[in-house]
Amino acid sequence: MAADGGSTSLGLPCVFSPKSRQYLALCAQDGRLRIWNTDSKTIHQEYVPSAHLSATCTCIAWGPCRTVKEGPLRKKRKSEAVQVEQKADLLAMGTAAGTVLIYSAAKGALHCTLDGGHSGAVNCVDWHPQDALLYSGSDDTQIVEWDLQTGKSRCKWKADRAAVTSLCVSPDGKLLLSAGQTIKMWDLETKEVYRKFTGHSTAITTLCFATTRPPDGNGLYFLSGAAYDRLLSVWQVRDDGKDKNSVVSFTLTDEPLHIDLYSSNSKEEAMRLAVVCKDGQLHLFEHFLNGPCKKPLSPSCTVQMSGVEDSPVPIPLLATALGSDSRSVMLAYGNHLQPVMERVEVNSSERHICLTRDVKTTLSLSVDANVSKVKTPLVNTKSKVLAPGLPGHQAPITMTSLGSEKRKLGGKTTEMSIEERLEEIDLSTVSAQKGRVKGLPSLQMDNFAVLLVQGLESQDAEILNKVFQNKKEMQIKKTVARLPLPAVLPLVNQITKRLQGHPIAALLMVRWLKAVLVQHTSYLSSLPDLVNQLGVLYHMIESRVKMFHRLNKLNGKLLLLITQVATSNSSIDTEVDRTAKLVYEEESSEDDASGDEGLPDDGNSDNWEEEDEEDDGVMEGQNSGDEDGKLESKTNGDEDMDHENESEEE
Repeated sequence: MAADGGSTSLGLPCVFSPKSRQYLALCAQDGRLRIWNTDSKTIHQEYVPSAHLSATCTCIAWGPCRTVKEGPLRKKRKSEAVQVEQKADLLAMGTAAGTVLIYSAAKGALHCTLDGGHSGAVNCVDWHPQDALLYSGSDDTQIVEWDLQTGKSRCKWKADRAAVTSLCVSPDGKLLLSAGQTIKMWDLETKEVYRKFTGHSTAITTLCFATTRPPDGNGLYFLSGAAYDRLLSVWQVRDDGKDKNSVVSFTLTDEPLHIDLYSSNSKEEAMRLAVVCKDGQLHLFEHFLNGPCKKPLSPSCTVQMSGVEDSPVPIPLLATALGSDSRSVMLAYGNHLQPVMERVEVNSSERHICLTRDVKTTLSLSVDANVSKVKTPLVNTKSKVLAPGLPGHQAPITMTSLGSEKRKLGGKTTEMSIEERLEEIDLSTVSAQKGRVKGLPSLQMDNFAVLLVQGLESQDAEILNKVFQNKKEMQIKKTVARLPLPAVLPLVNQITKRLQGHPIAALLMVRWLKAVLVQHTSYLSSLPDLVNQLGVLYHMIESRVKMFHRLNKLNGKLLLLITQVATSNSSIDTEVDRTAKLVYEEESSEDDASGDEGLPDDGNSDNWEEEDEEDDGVMEGQNSGDEDGKLESKTNGDEDMDHENESEEE
């Protein structure tokens, strides 16, 4: 049984019709729905929604095949009675405005519009395999169950704290998988959570059941994929609840954009899986789901498309569909405006297959000059022409007469090329006039952005020097913000070349590099070969950062030495005044001369020594006198005590 996982929310919606794979439905950048016939390789129908510009299509999903009456049919005889074939008819489209459009491929018109259920953009839709029911998930964290017979919602409930990014109904129609911050399995009868699974750190964009067996007996498997994740995880629903981790992982070269699989009905039947990645490659897997597998599984075969030019250009794959045969695969490649459908036979014994096709990946519009309605106006020699951009800017334009307007080459009149016209424009007046005009910053920034794009395309060093001489950060930011995305990578390459030059020029280029990284980080991160593109810049910055650390140490040491030398020199040059700033004199009543002890004496130092000796002698005499007095008092006291004792005895 084939289960088409559809396209994720990362890429443009693109999906094959179920069973017969007769149609390919996709929504391009212009918001229009186009249905292509895979047999005739031509467009079958085209539908333009009324709000295709404001409410673009975010996701599409084919409904189950059903019997469709295509106009009045005559009554057939019993001999002519055959079983009516069921065809893919209804197609559900989720929009950014929160509505769901149901388109009928059999009628070629809009079947109905489902609105009023969501307040945010619809991220995913999925059909019930049996009943006329449709489920939709939105940014408002709600899941809505729609009844296609009444065109109204039957039930609505909150699924997660974050936006609902993916939905998938089980083959038996009893369970529903939803993805937000976590994966939840819902019981559709009670609308209650049956299981929870956690294992992805980014937004989950792909959910699909891998088996058709009922949930009893630990035989139900499903797979999930997330944004910026190069692994597809397979989960097993167990009765004992021990299903916290994934059991199998499939390795990819980039994040998955579109998946298609043939589910297995028993353990003896292998599951076949086809995954289209963001880098445009197709990976084919074949695995028997029978419990956990520790090592991630590599693809059994990888298919890549390329052109037939001298330097082949990869052709991106948009969608794929597995056939009933294990070797048959339906491919859709090219661009979304005009895709190419092809059924190929893949030899699974080869690990890598590269298919070369003569397909132009970009649209080229050729206009005949003879039937062109654009005419070059004739300008008088006395008139002055104002160039677009700055008002008052007079660009010297070479005036041409009626006979010299066109040049003759080989007897044929040809107009001047764009390169020749650009060479005749004097760009020096732009820089001279940019400082004189005030009050029009937006026009100046637009003019700088146009000049920068022209300089990058023509590799004109003079134009680039004039633009890069701007040192105002605000003008640099606005100029970089107005650049088209295809000019961002050439600008980074030009900045890388100039950073390798003189340090003064590198100091200015760092400002431009900072503005590019701030304004266009999301675009640069989406490039598949970003590592190779910015490898030179990264290694150059890394080498300079390593030297910067050493230079900081050397700068600190030199600064310390200079500070110490300056401090020592200043201490030598300055003389310290050692005279007392304040003298305190203590008054004495005994000797007036003792009050002059604090004053400096000009006498000889020997006098000081003699005076000290005399003072010491006087102090010793006093001490000895005190001791003799104490001894005499003690002896007298003893004698008195003896007389008192004798009188008591008597």
